[in-house]
Amino acid sequence: MNRIFYLLCFLLVMLQSCKGAKAIAGSNIKKLKTEKIISNHYNKAFNFTTINAKIKVRYDDGKQSFSPNVTIRLEKDKKIWVSAKVLGITLAKALITPDKVSYYEKINNTYFEGDFILLSNWLGTDLDYNKVQQLLLGQALFNLRDDKYTSSVENQKYKLQPKKELELFERLFVLNPDNFKMFSQQLKQPLENRNLVINYGSYQKVGNQDFPKEISILATEGVAKTSIMIEYRSVDYNAKVSFPFKIPSGYEQVTIE
Repeated sequence: MNRIFYLLCFLLVMLQSCKGAKAIAGSNIKKLKTEKIISNHYNKAFNFTTINAKIKVRYDDGKQSFSPNVTIRLEKDKKIWVSAKVLGITLAKALITPDKVSYYEKINNTYFEGDFILLSNWLGTDLDYNKVQQLLLGQALFNLRDDKYTSSVENQKYKLQPKKELELFERLFVLNPDNFKMFSQQLKQPLENRNLVINYGSYQKVGNQDFPKEISILATEGVAKTSIMIEYRSVDYNAKVSFPFKIPSGYEQVTIE
């Protein structure tokens, strides 16, 4: 699980008033058409070329826990670079591109180069570069424009559910009404007893845009449970960044069955 943990650690359009929209009883949230909610979600996506952020990660799988400081850098749609440190000592680095995942960790002197199968198996859902990037930015993991959804207002949030689910898969998306960013996204595989819940505790202003402040990830499979808490300490964007990554010689390659 250590190896999985290090890999996982790498890692303005305002609300328009709709003509004839009716206020929801007991709240100031207006009922919007599903298409408008989805459109606002993508119109409010964080606009950037690069991101350089410092985050604090807390990991717990019931058997062991870690709390490293992590630097994460993104080049939009191209690269995600992660460096994890404890007491100022670099313990692991990862580089994720649309084509592959690479990482190495210094405790066991191991490295991995391959596709997204490691993350996909661990979180119980097919992952790719775009899903990882969207998770970090407070956006839907799935493209909401690809399917038909029904919408409702519940607990003063917009809730989206697919009209037709993917085979063996259940999805739920809950959006904040003020910024149309994700409040929660939940993915289930009932037959395999797998659940993935990603909650966004709060958002912060970076420039004049909304960016996640806290993210909690809870993955369960049967009785096994793993939680990851992410807190963004600082976020800079559109600055020049580098992505230094080289697997040290002599490290043992990790293979995934």
